[in-house]
Order: sequence, then structure tokens, then C-alpha cells
Amino acid sequence: MEKAKDKVRHQLFLPRHLSDRLAALATRPGASKSSILVDALTAWLNRRGASDLEDRFAIRLDRLTQAIGRVDRDTYLLLETLALFIRFELAIQTPLAENDQAGRALGAKRFEAFVTQVARQVSTGRRTLAAKTDDGE
Repeated sequence: MEKAKDKVRHQLFLPRHLSDRLAALATRPGASKSSILVDALTAWLNRRGASDLEDRFAIRLDRLTQAIGRVDRDTYLLLETLALFIRFELAIQTPLAENDQAGRALGAKRFEAFVTQVARQVSTGRRTLAAKTDDGE
């Protein structure tokens, strides 16, 4: 329970219609003008604090939302490209014969070279689909 010395007296001027409503609320059992005003001011300050936080983080959240949208778009583009490439390759490549060991060895060698190239590109940070370089590639 708060002590009288922990409280500060304020003089407020309210419009007549608010003063009348406050007086009507204060006539209820257990209510007082001070307690009603303390509750109302506390609620208003809490909402204001939440609003300030929302205002401060809204810009950053909007930027993150846009970045996630770009990542989602780029991922969709990459997956669609990969799917179309695989469909194209499967449509034009004839399957290897069951006993074609030389063809399978060549395929394994090409796959290993492909994986090595991907690892090299990722480790150096280079991008194949990046904007044109200065040498016109």
C-alpha cells in the first residue's frame, strides 16, 4: 500500500463533461477520483510506451520483411530455373546403357568437377549470375 508521503499532489483542469463523468464513476463503491485517474494515466502511459517501441522497430521490421521477400523471390527463381534445367537435360540426354562403364566413369568425373567448382565459387564468394564484370564476362 502506498503511503501518503509517496504521493504527489497535482492540480488538474478538466473539461466539464469529463469532470462530470469522473464524478459519476467516483460514486461507485471502492472508487475515488484519484484511483480512477491513476489507473487511466497508467494505462495511457503503458500504451504510449508500447507505441513508441512499435514506432522504433517498425522501420527495421519493414526492412527485414522486404529482405525476406527478396530472398523468397530469389529462391523461387533459382528453384524454377533448376527444375527447368533438369527437365531439359532429362529430355535431351539419352540414358546410359547398363554396361557402359566408360560413360558412367565420365559422368562421375564430370559430377566431381561440378561439385568442386560449386565449392570453389561458394568459398570465394563469387557468383556466376552476378552482374557483368569489367572484362565483359
